[in-house]
Amino acid sequence: MNTTTLAAPLRPRPRRRLRFQTLLPYLLSLPALLVCIGILIPFFTAVSYSLQRYNLSFPDQRAYVWFANYIDLFTDAAFWNTVRVSLVYTVATVGVQLFLGMGIALLLKERNRVNNAMSVLLILPLMVAPAIASLMWKLMTNPSFGVLNYLLGLVGIADFGWSSRPETAMFTVVLVDTWVYTPFIIVLLLAGLRALPPQPFEAAQLDGVPATFVFFRITLPMLTPYILTAGMFRMLDSIQQFDIIYSMTQGGPGDSLTAFQVQAYLEAFSFSNIGKSAALVLILWAITYVLSTLFIKHWLKLRQRARGQA
Repeated sequence: MNTTTLAAPLRPRPRRRLRFQTLLPYLLSLPALLVCIGILIPFFTAVSYSLQRYNLSFPDQRAYVWFANYIDLFTDAAFWNTVRVSLVYTVATVGVQLFLGMGIALLLKERNRVNNAMSVLLILPLMVAPAIASLMWKLMTNPSFGVLNYLLGLVGIADFGWSSRPETAMFTVVLVDTWVYTPFIIVLLLAGLRALPPQPFEAAQLDGVPATFVFFRITLPMLTPYILTAGMFRMLDSIQQFDIIYSMTQGGPGDSLTAFQVQAYLEAFSFSNIGKSAALVLILWAITYVLSTLFIKHWLKLRQRARGQA
């Protein structure tokens, strides 16, 4: 009698454990669901705004005009200037950073104390917020007391425009972007180089194969997935760049640096045109979606080839 009465209350415990194990996946996915909802609400709000004539200066005239904002953008020369600036900035930053990142990663490929110390030092610019880095470079390129103008004056280059002239503004912001984000490329490519199998390189060394042949026929094909990954991340970030450009030039001089995010910011907060700003942001989203999809497809094909499946 005593044993049965003592054992009876213990029977529901396995059921409680089973219920908890059943509910556990849903509980673990709840934060991801909340984040997804938090992303979708602003997205659909932007879609709604882009279909409206919504100007904060005239809130009473708010009404749906459907695709009129998009038609106005596609027929506006300023929009195509924004597309050109964004593409030039993206191609320049990604190209320069991949070139420098590859060269520096090759120099740091061997594991030793000097290379390990240099790897740590080269990551330091990545730890600086882009807006803070832009302000630092803005002080260094100041025409009155900037140290870079002083150094250029020593070699005979006087009154260099930097971000104050349309012909040099793009070069300046690309330089700042390269200083901030090249360490990101270095880290990815260096990890890829050190993860490559050593057997092909050892065989090439024994056969006396030239270094250029080893790089273009062995290293580069095996490293291509890493290059695509680094290039994709930097491309998506560069085409959406705001903080460096706005901190350095506010989109100027004139419209020489009015990239997508800068133009959308100016439309919303300078001209109070929320509908047009939302349309610009959604066009940018469509461009990034298409580019990322293409990059991912190529990356998957390269991975299949590496595994011998294609």
